[in-house]
This record gives sequence, C-alpha cells and structure tokens, in this order.
Amino acid sequence: MSENKLKINRRHFSKASVAAGMFAAGMSTSAFGGNGKDSDPWFKISLAQWSLNRAFFKRSELKLDNLEFAKVARDLGIDAVEYVNQFFKDKATDVKYLNEMKKVASDHGVKSLLIMCDGEGQLGNPNKDGRKKSVENHHKWVEAAKHLGCHSIRVNAASSGEYMEQVKLAADGLAQLSEFAKPHGLNVIVENHGGLSSNGAWLATVIKTVGMDNCGTLPDFGNFRVTGNEWYDRYKGVTELMPHAKAVSAKSHDFDDKGNETHTDYLKMMKIVKAAGYRGWVGIEFEGGADQMKGIKLTKSLLERVRKELA
Repeated sequence: MSENKLKINRRHFSKASVAAGMFAAGMSTSAFGGNGKDSDPWFKISLAQWSLNRAFFKRSELKLDNLEFAKVARDLGIDAVEYVNQFFKDKATDVKYLNEMKKVASDHGVKSLLIMCDGEGQLGNPNKDGRKKSVENHHKWVEAAKHLGCHSIRVNAASSGEYMEQVKLAADGLAQLSEFAKPHGLNVIVENHGGLSSNGAWLATVIKTVGMDNCGTLPDFGNFRVTGNEWYDRYKGVTELMPHAKAVSAKSHDFDDKGNETHTDYLKMMKIVKAAGYRGWVGIEFEGGADQMKGIKLTKSLLERVRKELA
C-alpha cells in the first residue's frame, strides 16, 4: 500500500468535525444505522447473538438454532440484532439460507445491524500474502451482511510485531477490506478484542491511519485485557474509541441487588457515549456465567434506566 493511502484523510476529518458539531447541537443522524427521527430516544437497544452463545452452541439447557435468533430478540422486546458468523459459518454464500434469515427478521419486525466476524485470519498479518488472504476471507461476510440489510461487519485487528509496525499492518488490511466494502455500502468496524486492539490509543491510531469514512470502531465496555494481567482503563479506552464508533457493545457480566453491573459503571460509561455525539444502537452483550436470558433482561433494564436518566 502506498504512503498516501496510509495518511489520515484531512477532508474526512473536516467532515467528522462538522458532524460532531451537529451532534453537539442535538441534530439527528442516520450514520449509525438508525432512522434519524428527532422523536427517537437518543440510543436504541439491540441484541448481540453472543449473549446466547451457550444456547447456540447447544451447551445449555436452552438450545437455539440461528434461524430462531430474531424471534428470541423480539420476544425479549428488542427489535434489532447483531449476528455472529460462528453460528452460520458455512452459510455465508448460501443465498437460500440468507433469505430465510432475512424473512425471519422481517416477519418479526427485527432489523439486522451487523455480523461479528471471527476465525477468518489476521487482517494485520505480517506476511503480505497472508494479510491479503485474510482480507479475501472476509469478502463473503461483507456480501452476506449486504444481503441481510446490515450496515456493518465487525472484524478484529489482530497483528504481531512492534507497536507502530502493528499499526501499519492492521491499517493496511483494514483499508483493503474497507475498499472492498465501500461499493456495497458497508462499514468495516473494529472491536477492542484482545492484544493491542484492547489499547484504545493504539486502535484509534489505526482507524485514523486508515482514514476512510466506512472504517470505524465498535467500542466494547469490557474487552480491555491487552495481555495476561495487563488491563487498559475501560473508560479511557471507550473515550478514545467513541469518535470513530459506528456501533457500541454494552458488555455485562454480573449484577448487584440494585440491578447495576458490577464491573462497569453504566451511567459513567453512557455519559461518555453520549458526550461523543453517538445516537445509534447500543448492543447488549451478556457474557456472565448466570442464566443468559436473565442476564440479557438485566442489561436491558439497566440500559433503559440509564437512557432515561441521561435523556
């Protein structure tokens, strides 16, 4: 990739600054997959499929099939979903199956927002050919997401090497994938998901280096373990990632008897989200060891309470 492609797009930053000003003034937007109506709450609640991972992996008493996900979300009072590619790994190019997914969502009045993609290789692979192969492995998920009516695919920015070398490598892979996704009208968004991607400053630098409108972040409230016992401050990390956010993951694990999440101060965290001008979907992603349905409901109630308090 040429140096020009890795430079920050100044025009993009100028537009981003204007957009930030519009947000600060209370203007609505559809940039995050919402409908942008002024009467809407300042964020809407979606459900990440990973919240029910044990049910989809058939490792709990509750056992679910991927085609049941949209109905489960609707039954929980949630009208938007975030898929995980692991639960329909061999169906990315199966148009008949994707049509079934689309119909189930439509029948239940549920909006498909994104596909979380794992297991397709390192987009920051130090080997040029390996990096290209990882990018190509994601192409089918861009096309599947487009077919389902999603606005994004969520990817990982895994790499290896020195700090700035990983910035360069990850930015190159993400730029290649974003270039493929752009004519499909799809965003490529990166979650803080271990390694240097859980360092908010590093990931923000990667996105700035890519400098493309359709490449952004999916800040996760809990995924800030860089390695071993090294943890990045979650509030600092989300603050750094929010200027580039096109989706938000409200990670939850455990709750106290007052319904508050015990690892993340949701009021403090959602103040950061709102201050960044974000007006999109916030996805429930329960990862606790307790009953997953109960965990989803507790997370939803907490988000609704905080939303009302910050309205």
